[in-house]
Amino acid sequence: MESALSNKTDTKRDFIWLFFKGAGMGAADVVPGVSGGTIAFITGIYARLLGAIKSVNLDAIKTLRSNGLKAAWQHIDGTFLVVLFAGLLTSAASLAKLITYLLEHHQLFVWSFFFGLIIASFIHVGKQVSRWGLPTISACLAGAVIAYVITSLAPAEAVPQTWYYFAAGAIAICAMILPGISGSFILLLLGMYGHVLSAVNEMQVMLIALFLGGCVVGLMAFSRLLSWLLSRFEQVTFALLCGFLLGSLNLLWPWKQVLTTYTNSKGIEKPLTQANVLPGEFARLSGQEPYVLSCALLAVAGLALILMIERISRKDP
Repeated sequence: MESALSNKTDTKRDFIWLFFKGAGMGAADVVPGVSGGTIAFITGIYARLLGAIKSVNLDAIKTLRSNGLKAAWQHIDGTFLVVLFAGLLTSAASLAKLITYLLEHHQLFVWSFFFGLIIASFIHVGKQVSRWGLPTISACLAGAVIAYVITSLAPAEAVPQTWYYFAAGAIAICAMILPGISGSFILLLLGMYGHVLSAVNEMQVMLIALFLGGCVVGLMAFSRLLSWLLSRFEQVTFALLCGFLLGSLNLLWPWKQVLTTYTNSKGIEKPLTQANVLPGEFARLSGQEPYVLSCALLAVAGLALILMIERISRKDP
């Protein structure tokens, strides 16, 4: 993993790539089941992202007072953070309506594509573990079980009081920077996914600001914990992240049987609990075409996309 702060050597071309990497993170974070942290890890900016976030601290304020704004900006790798989050927010805002539409009308195809993405991500993160032994295998299994249990929980439907947007942001952002655990799915569990998406689509500035404020607070705290784990227990942490990816496949399996439903705050009936089934069983239960070949091809396309991103990232660090 690269050094956390390397902004002095960045070129305009590097920042253009960085913007698109941020856009990829934003696109992933909109989908319940895919983590922006996975994209950050695959594109080679994960360590630098954690380091830059962690550097926004009291030392940055001291540097500002003693050496001025330029030194403080370099201390926090400010340009890196601004470009990355500009790409992330631009993508999340512009794709929110599209992702909502696709999940509503073409759910099989969306989940199939992201199923392939996560398989490829699992392979990529697994490569970071240099030696698989009892500690790393145990951590991987633990991560898989945790992710499986989380993704098996039934979504809630919260009453969106104003302060809850801040709390939801602080909690969800922890998952957003973890490869394998989706911040969007955490929002689903909190009953806030639809409300946050509506706030973005309707440009409700105050609610968006509260949510982003919560994200900032959660990000500052959780990035320090992750950096500490990676610096002291790198191999076990990678194995744990690997397990998170493996366990999250439970959520992304395309063919599901709806067991129970609920009516959301807008009067729309939504699935509450679902069970994974084979394509043939899905067709029998739902009366819908399972599109097995199309779904398989989309999964392969998702896997190929990650491999392509991995190759490009090696050429363009």
